[in-house]
Amino acid sequence: MEEINRIDTIQEYNDYFGVETPHPLVTVIDCRKAKPLRYGRKFFNIFAILLKDLECGTLKYGRSVYDYQQGTMIFIAPGQVMGADDDGRLHLPKGWIVAFHPEFLRGTHLAKAIKEYSYFSYNANEALHLSEQERKTVVDSIAQISDELQHPIDKHTKSLIIDKIKLLLDYCVRYYDRQFITRENANSDLMARFEELIDSYLVSSAPAENGSPTVQYCADKLCISANYLSDLLRKETGMSALQHIHHKMANVAKNQIIGSSMSISEISYSLGFRYPQHFSRWFKRMTGSTPNQYRTQLN
Repeated sequence: MEEINRIDTIQEYNDYFGVETPHPLVTVIDCRKAKPLRYGRKFFNIFAILLKDLECGTLKYGRSVYDYQQGTMIFIAPGQVMGADDDGRLHLPKGWIVAFHPEFLRGTHLAKAIKEYSYFSYNANEALHLSEQERKTVVDSIAQISDELQHPIDKHTKSLIIDKIKLLLDYCVRYYDRQFITRENANSDLMARFEELIDSYLVSSAPAENGSPTVQYCADKLCISANYLSDLLRKETGMSALQHIHHKMANVAKNQIIGSSMSISEISYSLGFRYPQHFSRWFKRMTGSTPNQYRTQLN
C-alpha cells in the first residue's frame, strides 16, 4: 500500500513544492514556481484551498460533465486525506494554493466562522468550477494575500491576512450558490433520489433494525458528502437534510397514529426509536401534540 505523507506544518507543505516560507503559519503557492513533483496522497493537518488550472478539455467526474474547465477549486480541512496515486513520473503543477495552519486562526473572528464554510467537507467530485470571470476574482484575492506575505511581519499582518482569507472564502460561498443554481437538472434528480431513498427506508424494517435514517446514511447511498447534501437541500427548499428526514418521519408517524391500530410503542419502534418516551417528546416537538393527543384529536 502506498505511504500517506503527513502535512503537519506550512513549512512541510512548502518543502513539498520547493518554495520558500515567508510566514510560518500561512502560505500562498504559485504552482508555476514550484518544482516538478511526484503525485502522492497526503494527510493534512492544515487548511488548504486549491485552485487547479486545467488544460485537458472537458472535466469529468464519473458520468457528470462539468461546464467550467478553467479553474477548479478544492477545499481541504485538517484531518482529511487528499491526493493522487504516485504514477512514478514527475509533474508540473498548475494553479494556486492558499494554505494556513489552524493556529493562525486562533483569537480571530474566523476561528469560529470557519465551521460555516461547509464546502471544506465536500467530496472531490463536488469541487467548485469557476467561470473565467469568477476565476479572475479568485486569483486577484489570492494575489492580495500573497502581496501581504511579502511585507515584513508586523502587528497588522495577521488581521489583514485573516480578512483577505475570509473575503476569498465568501466569494467561494457566492460561487457555490451559483453552481447549485446552474445545475438545476442534476440537483432535481439528486433531490428526487433522496426523497425516494427516505420513503423506501421508512416503509421497510430498516428503522426498527438499524434506527432512524441519518444524513450520513443518505449521503453515502447518494455518493455525495453529508454537507453537500444539506447545503443543496437548504438552497433549494430552505430545509436541511436532517429537517427533511424528520419531516418525512413525522408524516409517516401521523399516518400510523391515525390510520392504523398500532400502539404508540409499536409506532415508535417501527420508526427507529428505542424508547417510546423519546418518540413522544420528538413527535410533540414536531407537531405540537403528543402522539396520544394527536390520535384523540383526529378520531
